[in-house]
Amino acid sequence: METPMTHSEIDALVHSFIVATGTQGTPDPRVQQVVVRLTADLFKAIEDLDLSASDVWKGIEYFAEAGATQELGLLAAGLGLERFLDVRADEAEARAGLTGGTPRTIEGPLYVAGAPESTGFARLDDGSDDGKGEVLFMQGTVYGADGKPLPGARVEVWHANLMGNYSFFDKTQSHFNLRRTIVTDANGRYQFRSNVPNGYGCPPQGTTQRLLDQLARHGRRPAHIHFFVSADGHRKLTTQINIDGDEYLWDDFAFASREGLVPAVTRVTEAAALDKHGVDKPLASIDFDFRLLPEQAGAPAAEVERQRAAA
Repeated sequence: METPMTHSEIDALVHSFIVATGTQGTPDPRVQQVVVRLTADLFKAIEDLDLSASDVWKGIEYFAEAGATQELGLLAAGLGLERFLDVRADEAEARAGLTGGTPRTIEGPLYVAGAPESTGFARLDDGSDDGKGEVLFMQGTVYGADGKPLPGARVEVWHANLMGNYSFFDKTQSHFNLRRTIVTDANGRYQFRSNVPNGYGCPPQGTTQRLLDQLARHGRRPAHIHFFVSADGHRKLTTQINIDGDEYLWDDFAFASREGLVPAVTRVTEAAALDKHGVDKPLASIDFDFRLLPEQAGAPAAEVERQRAAA
């Protein structure tokens, strides 16, 4: 029986493949470092797990399919990669002395740039689900690093519809349904009207769910609402709140649920309050304030560079 390659032998092999062949100019040292490390780790996994050539090519085919069907972002969430990046960002901020802000959590793959902008208030839904779900009003204040309200902060918000689908990606919805940017008013306040969203699951026949099935895991997310919150002199916040009471509240396949991001949901039934909101049936109300951290020299970048959809 052939003796398996040692890790040092694999390191030498990878060096001969990637480093020694770099004779066409000067390589980018960081790119070279990353490629060498990841390639060596992959080769070691193949050797340690005794993967066959068929195993490896099936893996390559899987990632090719996941890319072609736009599920790599979903897979990154489902394997905990996106949450791991948040853990590292939290630790980096703590080392820089930046604490006390609203907890961050994953962005997910379904943001779309270019949503309509308004000041103080926005209605997110297009009215197509009127009478089908529960009306939601959510409001609060954006606070700055000094603890004072921040006028002119940008609150970008997006969430799924009652079927658990997102506009732009779901072509049955109108343009920018359930997506808006709200600029806080002179008192740092924001408010929006929408419908209480439902959670969603990975496409049942998609690449992510196929892998989760083999890991004996579900692919469900609790109902949630996404936010980007930004203001001059402050670190951009990427977060989301979960709807309290959802059965998957603390069993999110994307690992995005965090303490501090599950605000209370109040049911409003009084006629005077409903009339003030222009609604004739009970509604849900959520109060939630955002607290931003100051931008400072030497702190890790808060803006994540990644490809995003735009409309």
